[in-house]
This record gives sequence, structure tokens and C-alpha cells, in this order.
Amino acid sequence: MSESKRVSNLYQSIYNGNPWLEVTLADTLKDVTAAQAYKKINPNLNTIWEIVNHLIQWRRNILKRVQGEIITTPDHNYFVPILDSSEPAWEQSLQSLAKSQELWSACLNNFNDADFEKIDQNNNHNFYEDIHGIIQHDVYHLGQIVILKKLLNT
Repeated sequence: MSESKRVSNLYQSIYNGNPWLEVTLADTLKDVTAAQAYKKINPNLNTIWEIVNHLIQWRRNILKRVQGEIITTPDHNYFVPILDSSEPAWEQSLQSLAKSQELWSACLNNFNDADFEKIDQNNNHNFYEDIHGIIQHDVYHLGQIVILKKLLNT
């Protein structure tokens, strides 16, 4: 199996597969309502919805980098307040997350393993580090979502 296929399988498992950590983004988010996603547990913490949108934007950012674009990350680091807290808006965020997964799957399924060594001009990391970094980023924030979800249900 190629390295790009192994990485693709790993990324897919974190989203909706059977990962080693036994928690996925899709399963964790499937029963979260817009009201729950929007609720701020603590003024110093992000909401589930803000984290989901942050994940989507970072996934897009790194995908564009791997495709050769120079990206300037905004000062807000993709953490922005939710302006529309409706169920349709929440569903749109979940669909955007799913679409970002599809785009990553397509990229990795056509990825040449030699390209893992290419350098990201944004940060001087190679693409292997960038891609594993976005997977680690998803897992980090997945843990936050799991904790926030538990706090909402207490």
C-alpha cells in the first residue's frame, strides 16, 4: 500500500471510520443540535460550532498549500463568532465539513508519494508534515468537542 493511501485511510478513519481512538468527528457531531453547537459553556472557551468552522477553514488552508498556493492565515486563526445560529446554518457547517473530507480524500487518492517531500512555502515544512499536522489538528479539536459535548449534557 502506498504511503498516500495509508495517510488517506488514517484521515478518513478520524472523520467517520474506525480509528484507534474509537471516536470520530462524524459520530461525535451527528446528534449535536444547532442550539448545543452554539452554546458557550464558558466565556473563555470556543463553542462546538466555532471549532467545527475552525476545522473546516484549516482543512481548506492546508489543502490549498498542498496544491501550491501561498496562504496568509488571518489574525483570528479562523475562530469567528457564529452570526446565524439556526438549524439550517448548523447543517451547512456540517455539510461543509463533509465536503472538506471529500476534497481531502480526492487529493490523497491522487497524491504522488514523492510529493510528500515538497516544501510548503508558507512554513518551510514538507507536505508530509503539513498533512499529518492537519490530521493531528482534527484530533486535538475532536477531543475539545467531546469534552464540550459532555459538559453540555451535565
